[in-house]
Amino acid sequence: MTTRPYYAEKGLSAAFYDTVTAVDTRLEGDLDIYARLAPAGGRILELGAGTGRLTFALAERGFSVVGVDIAPAMLAQAAAKHAELPSAIAARVELKRGDMTVLDLKKTFDLVICAYFTLAHVPRGMAWKNTFATASRHLKSGGLAAFHLPLIDIMRLPGPAESSQPVLDQPTATGGRILLFVRERGFREDVGRMDQVIEYVELDARGQALRQSLERQTFYITDPVPLAAPAGLTPDREPIPLGDVGEVHVFLKA
Repeated sequence: MTTRPYYAEKGLSAAFYDTVTAVDTRLEGDLDIYARLAPAGGRILELGAGTGRLTFALAERGFSVVGVDIAPAMLAQAAAKHAELPSAIAARVELKRGDMTVLDLKKTFDLVICAYFTLAHVPRGMAWKNTFATASRHLKSGGLAAFHLPLIDIMRLPGPAESSQPVLDQPTATGGRILLFVRERGFREDVGRMDQVIEYVELDARGQALRQSLERQTFYITDPVPLAAPAGLTPDREPIPLGDVGEVHVFLKA
C-alpha cells in the first residue's frame, strides 16, 4: 500500500478530519484562547484553516475571519460547511487556498492564528521564518500572532507498544467506524523531527473494510523566538499550555 502525505487528496485523514478532532480532548479550550487574543468584532487571519473548525466558530463569536489552507481536500469540506451557515455568519468568513510561507493578501488583521500544530508541519528554519514573515505582513501594528506548537517531550515518545491496536475507534455518519493505527513512529533529535505512519481504516456497518490509507505525518520543533524576531515579532507572554501536548506561543508586532 502506498504511503501518502497527510491530508493528501485521496487520503482518509482529510476525509475524517472532523471526526478525529471532535474527540481530541487535547484541543479543548483552544477556541477560547484565540478569541481572547482579538478585540471584539476584530479581523482574524487563520493560517492552516483546514475544514474550518476554528474559522466558523470564531465567526459565530462575531469576528471577521479569513481562513487559508493549502490542501484542496480540506478546503472543499470547509466550503461545503460555509454554504450551510446562516447568512450573517457566512458573510464574516472568507476561504482561500494559499501557502502560508508565501501568502500576501494585501490586507491586515488584528490577529493571526496558526492552530493545531500547523506550523510544525513544515520544516523548521526558512519555512518557519517565512511563515512568521507572513504573519507579520498581515498584522496591524500592535496585533498578535498565535502559533500552537507541540511539546518536544511528547514528540520524543515512542509509538504504541502494540501497533495492531487502534489508537482511535469512532463511529462514522454512515453507520460504520473509522479506526486509526500508528504503524511507525520515530524522532530525530538532530533535526527536531518526528515521523509517524498512521493507517486509517474505514469500516462499514457490518465491520467490513471499505477504504484504507497509510499516511505519513511529520512534525518539526525548535525554539520559535529567534525565527520570529527577523519578522519584527516578539513574545507577548509566556506560552499558553494546551492539552498537555502543546503550547500556544503568542507574539506581538510592535
